[in-house]
Parts: sequence; structure tokens; C-alpha cells
Amino acid sequence: MRVVLVLAMFGLLTACTNSDWRTASRESAGLALDPSIDTQASIEIYAADAFSWRGWFAVHTWLAVKKENEPEYTVYEVVGWALNEGLPALREYQTTTPDRFWYGAKPEKVLSIQGEKAAELIPRVTAAVNRYPWANEYTLFPGPNSNTFPAWVGLQVPELELDMPFRAIGSGYAE
Repeated sequence: MRVVLVLAMFGLLTACTNSDWRTASRESAGLALDPSIDTQASIEIYAADAFSWRGWFAVHTWLAVKKENEPEYTVYEVVGWALNEGLPALREYQTTTPDRFWYGAKPEKVLSIQGEKAAELIPRVTAAVNRYPWANEYTLFPGPNSNTFPAWVGLQVPELELDMPFRAIGSGYAE
């Protein structure tokens, strides 16, 4: 009976996952403002189901900022696989589409601040990013992980009034 149960659970887990992360969608979800049209400053935090079976329980979160008149957003996120390549877990990159699908999972906005308030907070947000204490660490549970990062930034910049999603496992590690 145990063997049947284990095989059934394994089959269920593998049947409901995207089998290849390399071919999973990374297209824009159409949530972010187009920086070529909307030139105001912007702070965005997104969450999407974690890849594979983990998405049943958890989300992956990331942060994007764009200063006024900048042609691209700067995206900050924490990923564990970077450590396997000898890189920091905290990644930074430029893009016009910070709202890309997270390997097949459509993101949702967790936070969106534009205009003058965003312009005032961006220097404090980027300073907090630069002080992130676990930039070279990643532990799936209890953290630090991808959800610990924006939660920590939110604690450093309380004016963001960040409310992390319930499924942001690891966000409590920052407290």
C-alpha cells in the first residue's frame, strides 16, 4: 500500500509541472508601465508561483525600480542556482519588461508606487538592496531565499508599506 501511495504522489507531482524550465514562458505579463511611454519613476514588486511543484505552496518574489526618464527598469531578485555557478544569489539586471512570467507562471503585482513618492523612495530602496545581508546565501526553507529579500527591503523602507503574500515562504526570515 505504501508503494502505491508513493508512486501515486510522485505521478501527481510530476504530471502537474512544467517539464523543462528552458522552454517555459518568460514573456511580459503586461503589468508594468512601458518606460518608453510612461517616464515617471516606478517601484514594483511582483510575485509568481514558484517553478514546478513548489508553486503549489510558494511564490517567488522580485523587485523592480525605474528612476524618472530611465529607459529600463533595474530588477533585483534572489535565486539559489546562481550560487552553484559561483555568483551571488542576489541578481541585478536591466530590462523594459520587469513583469515577465516566472518560468511559465504569470506574476501579480504585490506593490506598485509611481511618481514623486517612487522618486523619493528609490534611493532608499537601492541603498537597502546594497546592504542586503544574505546576498551570497540561499536556503529554500526557512530562508534566506527569494522572498526574504523584498521582505527585508520592506523592513528597511517602511514607507513602502509592503505586505508580502501569504505564500511568500521565507519572508518572515527577515524579521
